[in-house]
Formats: sequence, structure tokens, C-alpha cells
Amino acid sequence: MKRTVDVVVVGAGMSGMYALHKLRGMGLTVQVFETGDGVGGTWYWNRYPGARVDVKSMEYNLPFDPDLDQDWEWTEKYPPQEELRRYLDHVADRLDLRRDIRLTTRVTEAVYAEPAQRWLVRTNRGDEVTAQYVIMATGCLSAAKLPEVPGLESYTGRWYHTGHWPEEPVDFAGKRVGVVGTGSSGVHVIPLIAQQAAALTVFQRTPNFVVPANNHPIDPEHQRSVKADYVRFRQANRESAFGTAFPPATRSALDVSDEERTAYFARNWHSPDNHPAGLLVGYTDMITNKEANDTVAQYVRDRIADIVDDPAVAAALQPVDHPFGTKRPCVGTDYYETYNLPHVSLVDVRTTPIAEITPSGIRTSEQEYALDTIVFATGFDAMTGALSRIDIRGRGGMALGEKWADGPRTYLGIAVAGFPNLFTITGPGSPSVLSNMAVSIEQHVEWVADALVALRERGASTIEATVEAEDAWTQHVDEVSRMTLYPTADSYYLGANVPGKPRVFLPYAGGVGLYRKTCDEVAANDYHGFALG
Repeated sequence: MKRTVDVVVVGAGMSGMYALHKLRGMGLTVQVFETGDGVGGTWYWNRYPGARVDVKSMEYNLPFDPDLDQDWEWTEKYPPQEELRRYLDHVADRLDLRRDIRLTTRVTEAVYAEPAQRWLVRTNRGDEVTAQYVIMATGCLSAAKLPEVPGLESYTGRWYHTGHWPEEPVDFAGKRVGVVGTGSSGVHVIPLIAQQAAALTVFQRTPNFVVPANNHPIDPEHQRSVKADYVRFRQANRESAFGTAFPPATRSALDVSDEERTAYFARNWHSPDNHPAGLLVGYTDMITNKEANDTVAQYVRDRIADIVDDPAVAAALQPVDHPFGTKRPCVGTDYYETYNLPHVSLVDVRTTPIAEITPSGIRTSEQEYALDTIVFATGFDAMTGALSRIDIRGRGGMALGEKWADGPRTYLGIAVAGFPNLFTITGPGSPSVLSNMAVSIEQHVEWVADALVALRERGASTIEATVEAEDAWTQHVDEVSRMTLYPTADSYYLGANVPGKPRVFLPYAGGVGLYRKTCDEVAANDYHGFALG
């Protein structure tokens, strides 16, 4: 396909779908490319058993259609992947999005042609599309990664990655199964595999804090009350720190008695209406003061000790090397309880590292484990991984990968100096993975759309971040992160899960509401920090 359009959008997840709808409504011609054979992004690929979002359903949805807000009925507090995919399929059909989305097509190259001031986008299927603007809606958690151990090609059993799960159900009945990784997807999948497998061995490198989901069907009256006040409800989320509104904290965790603090933690832990961020937002200093954070970290460790019968296993499951919340807290159902089952065992690969994958299983430094099936719950090359897998070249042929060799540099997480008319939705330097992604996606898509309107009104053809603005913002993102406990954890927020990746704090830790205000001020101040031409 050879075509000329106004905008190419890469990715058909939530951000790509919203961008398509928004830009098409402005009268722009749009071509969306999507690697998968369906829309939904994260919720297309992550089909593993137990996959679900960690944001409440009434808050995790696209905001642009008031009628859809009222018509769609959510069924659970934390909707599962199947429901989210049905919802996004429904959105695509309702808004007739599919006619501008080319599926099973991977963008391989995007090159800026300076004389023409247009982008040339190529795909693995031979498409060549020129566009004035390119929007990278590639997702923060879409570049799946396998562990850096040799031997996978020799393995004779079946293996899967949670981020690229097959459409057809996987049968674990009677199988010896190994799960590598105990991040969010591992926490979700382990209890369900344990219900089927004859034996389950979990290979854990870093224990994570897991908060009980306390998931349940949505109370119809609650759903009606939110829908009746959706405008105010959404605005409160937009102005909040994490994209989910909580009552503002007024006191340090250290200014209250141990009894009062423990009672607060217990209410959040046991409440049917709890939220993983709830343990962080009750006091003002949970993410900035190690002593304050220690109180909640110890509370969760104590709950693990209460739940897990074997003291040695309980100790291995208790995180001690990072503060609570410095990795995105996991929500789980019967996660810790699963380790009480007689056919489930835990292997600490920090003390006994995985040496290789063998034809029959996994060998650590201590022994070999015979496995019929291996599940890799080993996460993603977050925030930059999907972008680095595309050959993106700006002015003078500069490759984005070269520019970011020492870590990503952006202005507002939206734009990159030297790459005119290229936008990164929830890119590095924006709140992104520290937030309710639906709220951050909405804000970015609408900001970009408004910028294109401003260009059109002024008769300008390009918008590009200045080097000075990019430098200042990159420094600001780093300075804000250092005011928190986030950099003390070896997390994907810093790229620590990818060998050789520069250790740079990727998201913006200043909060969703403050970030939105900053972006609005930039636009109101004649797009300060951007060169319009």
C-alpha cells in the first residue's frame, strides 16, 4: 500500500484508538498500523489466565463518548482481560474505527524528510505511507522480554510468555509447570495454574508486594451513582496524583500512633473497595520518607507471614530490598495462599540463579527441574522498548536509538528535539506507568490534538521541541524522581530489568494533576519550549 495521509498512528491500543477517533473528528486523514490481528493493545496481547487491570473499571475506560459511558455495563471491580477486550472491540465497532486500522502490520521504519517536511513510514508488509505527523501510540508495556539465560531453543516442552499468550486456552492439567517471574503477570497467573498443574515450581528473583484485589461484582447502585456524576468523577481523577482520586492526605505517617496507622492499613487491606495505591495515599510522605514507608512495608510483610504456613517460604516472599510502592504494587487473588498448596514450590533464583534452560526443564546453580511447560512472566522493556524496535530517524538522519543511547530525552514525554511532528503518547518523561493509564492517555491525545489545531490556525506546518526545553525537562524529571524513593528500587521504571539499558528514571513522578497543569501552561504560553514553523 502506498498512501499519503495527514497522520500515521502506530498502535491500536487505547491510545491509538482514541487518537484515531479524535483526529478523524478534526477532518484529518489517519492511517493506523497495528502488529496484532485485533485492536486493544495490552488487552489484546495479555490473554494469560487471570489477566486483569489494577484500576477500577469505572475509572479505566475511554472518556470521549458520554453515551458509551452510560450504555456500557461493567461487571467487576477490576475487569478481566476478556471484558476489557470486549469493551475495546465494542468501541472500535461503535465508532467505525477499523476501516482506518491496518492489522497484522508492523511498522519497521519512520524517516523524516526535511525538504518535504513529511514522514515516510514503512512496514513489514511493504506499505509506504507519507504523513505530516506521526503519533507513536506503541504502549509503555508492549515490548515483551525473555530472561537472559541460554538454552531456550533446546527446550522440548511448551513455553509461553504472558505478554504474548495464544488465543486458544492452554491446558496445564497434570503437567509439571515452571513459572519464571513474580511481577504482576506472575502474581495473576500462578494461582490459576496451581489449580490445574500436577506440580508448580515458581522461580522468583525479586519478591513483590502484593495487595489483595478483593475483587467482586460491581454493585449496580454504585455503577449508577458514578454514571450520574461521571463529569465530576473524571475531573477528580484528572487532577489527582495517580489518575485515581483519593481524599487528600494531611499528615505524615510518623505523626500518628502505631495503632492508628495500623488500623488505616488494615482497613485498606481488607476493604472490598480497596485499591493498590490506597496504602500509599493515606499519609503525605509514604513515597518520600523511608521511615514512613517502612511502616507500610512491614505491615505487608507481616500479612505475608500470617498467610504463608512455611516460615522459610514466607520469608522468601517478603520484599526487603525496595520500599513499598517503588515498584508498581501488584494486586492478587489468593497469591500468597497458593504457596500453602503441597504441589507448589518456590525457588529463590537470587541465591540459586538459573544457569540454563535444558531440553527437559530449568537448571539452577543447585539442581535441575524437569518441566513439561514453562511460563515466562518476565515483563517488558518498558516505555522505550517498543520505540527502540522501530528505526525512527529525524533531522539529518539522526536515529532515535542513538539520541537515547544514554537514556531517553523528551520534552513533556510528548516530543523529542530533532524529530518534528513526532509525538509519543505516554512516553518517557510523562506520568504514564505511575498513573491510571486511561487518564494519562486521554490527556496526551487531547493535548496533541489541540496542538495540531493550533498549528492549523496559525498556518504552521511543523512543531518541534527545542533542545533547551528538552534538556530542562529531562533534568526536571530526574530531579523530581530523586525527591522520592522510586530510584532506590531496581524496577522497570529505571530499566533495571533489561541488561545494558541506561539506568534512568523513565516516568515523571510529579503527579498526574501537576503534570496536566504544566502541559496546559505550555500550550497557553504559545507552546513555550516548542519551535513552530
